[in-house]
Amino acid sequence: MRGSFNYIFWFFCVSLFFSCKENTDHQDKKVFNINLDQGLTSIDPAFARNQNAIWMTNQIFNGLVQIDSSLQTLPCIAKSWQVSENALTYTFNLRNDVYFHDDPIFKNGKGRKVTASDFVYSFYRLIDPKVASSGGWIFSDKVKDKHNFIALNDSTFQIKLVRPFPPFMSLLTTQYCSVVPKEVVEHYGKDFRSHPIGTGPFKFKYWKEGEILVLLKNEHYFEKDTKGMALPYLDAVKASFITDKQSGFMSFLKKDLDFYYNVDGSYRDDILTKSGKMTSKYKGKFMLTKSPYLCTEYVGILVDTNLSIVKKSPLRLKKIRQAINYAIDRDKLIKYLRNGIGIAATSGFIPKGMPGFDSLAVKGYAYNPKLAAKLLEEAGFPEGKGMGEVTLNTTTTYKDLIEFIQGELTAVGIKVKIDVSPSASLRDLMSKNSVNFFRGSWLADYGDGENFLSMFYSKNKVPYGPNYTAFYNKEFDQLFEKSYYETDKEKRFELYRKMDQMVMDYAPVVPLFYDQSVVMLQNNISGYSFNPLSLMILKRIKKK
Repeated sequence: MRGSFNYIFWFFCVSLFFSCKENTDHQDKKVFNINLDQGLTSIDPAFARNQNAIWMTNQIFNGLVQIDSSLQTLPCIAKSWQVSENALTYTFNLRNDVYFHDDPIFKNGKGRKVTASDFVYSFYRLIDPKVASSGGWIFSDKVKDKHNFIALNDSTFQIKLVRPFPPFMSLLTTQYCSVVPKEVVEHYGKDFRSHPIGTGPFKFKYWKEGEILVLLKNEHYFEKDTKGMALPYLDAVKASFITDKQSGFMSFLKKDLDFYYNVDGSYRDDILTKSGKMTSKYKGKFMLTKSPYLCTEYVGILVDTNLSIVKKSPLRLKKIRQAINYAIDRDKLIKYLRNGIGIAATSGFIPKGMPGFDSLAVKGYAYNPKLAAKLLEEAGFPEGKGMGEVTLNTTTTYKDLIEFIQGELTAVGIKVKIDVSPSASLRDLMSKNSVNFFRGSWLADYGDGENFLSMFYSKNKVPYGPNYTAFYNKEFDQLFEKSYYETDKEKRFELYRKMDQMVMDYAPVVPLFYDQSVVMLQNNISGYSFNPLSLMILKRIKKK
């Protein structure tokens, strides 16, 4: 009964805050309404492994550094930092005006100041086997143990790496690297997932799982805008959990939501023309913005001829793999299957929007069915004769995309059988190098091309790494390892492009398109930050 009473009480309080229009204390409250259709499993940054968790933790927590709209690393709790000449020691100078949100666990219930020891605790927590954080990979191969995180004093924090890692500052912008208060985490234990205390622009108020989440403005937030005004501008953020995408979109059309993300296939034609423009039906009713999203959709091909399933497969031949790349009309795919959402992946595996991306520097594969046919003939299979049938593995969600590819390959003589599996089953096969030809996607964890190239590094063998194509190349590995010691950003980008070109030439993957995010906002919303990681940043949102 007590639990039921608490729920009713909180529901009353939330309703009062959001709907009491006649009360002058509430009528001017600026509330940003969103929907999290994929649910929410945790608001603990140590488990911020999916988009909704990342979005919500980013409102409640801060780290040492943060990103801007072009993925540059900016100060946050760290006001400045220094990197040693050997690129192994990072020293951060912390602000002295950052406080945790209020909580009864703190003395007098008031949030205390953040110190360097809080980062020692927070970062070790990611690699602590007792915590089993999904973010353990952040530091697991970069530090030896907890002694590599050092509080020199309350305002100076240091990290010592076991080897150089140039994208390290970019890595620290991830939500996994948020600071948390030890005494609060240890008091709530596993319940910290639903009782998050951070330093961010919004503080946690209420969460009824699967129904409603409420965040309120942090009145003591340390960041200000360029005019010296305190952030955030909003008074609150309210999230609903409508799982049906059509219903969620209808809520947006009724203006019950201020924000809606991505266009589902079931109503894509209603909103977008085939060229990706908003249909006349909705022009002027809300804002729609497409922007680069660091995700490459691709088809992978197993290439290690030491594997038994590769030895007799025609896909072991480079010319066959190149023919497949040339046979697919990526622009047509984007137009008719995705209503113009996406960019044809003809410039390598690293997607557009990534710092250092240059569409002219890496030569991928444009649509050229004649060249595809020629390569097939040179490989000994004119018009595909004698090649047999290849099986392309996918999941139900992407069956239409794979059927399109099947049609394109059939047109040049490559017979394709489609095998549809549950997502978990296909991932399991990929993680064992047990599938020859498969649909995949790679989404950036942080804004550096190394994240994409790591898929082709020999030491990232499955099942512990993401080298799903079993691409092993000594020259590639040498360049990959050399990039760790290149501190000049532009020179490192040149190394990335060389590696990307090697991948394109050898063709263990067929890049299809670089994804784009689609954000819909009501016309009275301004200040939304668009970035290629599609990270939700609400502290500068204004609502008229």
